[in-house]
Amino acid sequence: MEDPDVVVIGAGADGPVTAARLAREHGLDVLVLEAGPWHGNSKWPKPHADAGGTVSTDPDDLDGKLMDEQYTHREADANDPTWGYLRVGPADHSRAPWFRNLHQNAFIWQVSAVGGTTAHYFGNHPRAYPHAIDEQEHWPDEISYEDLVPYYQLNEEVTSTQQAPMTAAEEVFIEGAENAGFDKLDSLNVTDTGWRPQPNAIEEPGRETSNGEPLDADYEGSFSYDDGFRGDTLVGDHFQGSSTPVDAPVRDKARKSSNVGWVPRALDATKDPEMGNVALRPNTFVTNINTNDGIGTIEATGVDVRDTWSGDTETIEADTVVLAAGCIESPRLWLNSDLPDDGWVGKGLTTHWFDWVVGVYDDETVAEINPEAEHMDPYIGQNSAARFDKPGVGGMEDIGMSPGLVSYADYLFTEAGYSFDTPVDPDEPWDTRGYVVGKELKRRMSNYKQTKALLILTDDLPRKENGVSLNDSFSDEHGAVPEIKWEPHPDDDAKRDELSRIAARIHKEAGAEHVHRCEWPPLLLHMQSSMRMGKVLDANAEAKNVNRLFVADHSALANGVGGPNPTNSGQALALRTADRIADLYY
Repeated sequence: MEDPDVVVIGAGADGPVTAARLAREHGLDVLVLEAGPWHGNSKWPKPHADAGGTVSTDPDDLDGKLMDEQYTHREADANDPTWGYLRVGPADHSRAPWFRNLHQNAFIWQVSAVGGTTAHYFGNHPRAYPHAIDEQEHWPDEISYEDLVPYYQLNEEVTSTQQAPMTAAEEVFIEGAENAGFDKLDSLNVTDTGWRPQPNAIEEPGRETSNGEPLDADYEGSFSYDDGFRGDTLVGDHFQGSSTPVDAPVRDKARKSSNVGWVPRALDATKDPEMGNVALRPNTFVTNINTNDGIGTIEATGVDVRDTWSGDTETIEADTVVLAAGCIESPRLWLNSDLPDDGWVGKGLTTHWFDWVVGVYDDETVAEINPEAEHMDPYIGQNSAARFDKPGVGGMEDIGMSPGLVSYADYLFTEAGYSFDTPVDPDEPWDTRGYVVGKELKRRMSNYKQTKALLILTDDLPRKENGVSLNDSFSDEHGAVPEIKWEPHPDDDAKRDELSRIAARIHKEAGAEHVHRCEWPPLLLHMQSSMRMGKVLDANAEAKNVNRLFVADHSALANGVGGPNPTNSGQALALRTADRIADLYY
């Protein structure tokens, strides 16, 4: 694309949302630059072995069968952070992943690719708690929760967000939650404490097949796309990328990660003469944001980029630049571009202070709750289909995953030490905590079908001590590497402890015979607020010190949205930011 109106840096969760809105609603020409590969596009048939094409503007380039081949159900092939197809690094897998300097016991889990980290998320799409927007100083006064609701509604429509279906695993969670005295919540705008089905961006099948046969337990026909059956409600492969229904076009894959839900919609604009154009270039790393002197302040004029396969560099000019590279790369690029820093760029990083509480059940208990299933089968169903909310403290999610991932999460990711050497306070509601190893680990893993995990997500608030800066010693081909720090505040510790006790209580009330608390170290997965509105950005999400430079990713969020997964909130805010760009400059 020659002379775009807007350059968007990053095609992760939020960049394609911004591009689609700018082109479809405002008629602008938008170039989206993505550092990672593009799966499921015929111009890149071997995205990790061959450079492939340069740019795609045509939705017909999207190929669902090719995506089926590239996304497997093998856990390590997908998720190994060094060589998996969902990693942070160049598409060329003969090269190492990109280095981030992290001086603590913690783990960063992100993906560089078209679709970004949504390529391996569970599809959970709850809204922020209203109080996290309306009642906290960390959010700009100019935006209320009510202002965001129309954008939430639009995003939920595009991403087919709906209540997750229940399986035997969720029935056990609900049994425990209700026995513990918690009621079901019926609102998407949560202000009370209770449990509810997850609002998931996963399209569910209709009530009958395309042949008109009823969809019930007696149905014996095919579940392929050719029969019109859509949805992967019971597949549970979302952390591998999820390419179901097999053979379906990319836009009809059930789980609406950004590359499925928003990228086709953005490219569709190019075929409509009434709309603007969208072009997307993968394998293109932005190394600098260029500026000119403006009236009273500087103004963004474009970017310098580097092809990650050839190493070739070029300059792209644009009227407006949008940063959507994520909570680590957006501040890194800002700082490497020597843009003005008033002390808050990269600061205030939040990541929900996760923990993981495991319940092990006997056959009789599960069968009594759910006589037809008899056991839970954690790999069946949507990865997280039920949740618990406590505004002001945080929430938790009922989790089921494939065996390797869930065993690692259950027993091998902890900061508490070895379980056989870690005492448990007799007043606490869990039986063990920490690493489980040796014969005991084998025994626990053999109980996989009777084991349920609850993921804790706290309402942690931004602190200036946490964030992203440039490392003084290490650089790569794109400049100084990011140095990342996140430590919990004592208030966050207290919230995590409270939620973990509630989780253990839910397990006990459902009849768990053993409860294990993992005590995870920091997991940088749900990152927010490193370029937040109210500090680095104004209420339009435009940089306070650089005109025509906007941020449209989770780093623009002013806090951790109270604990719920941030994807829906980040995308809703990106839609609003696209409208503000058009109103201000076009």
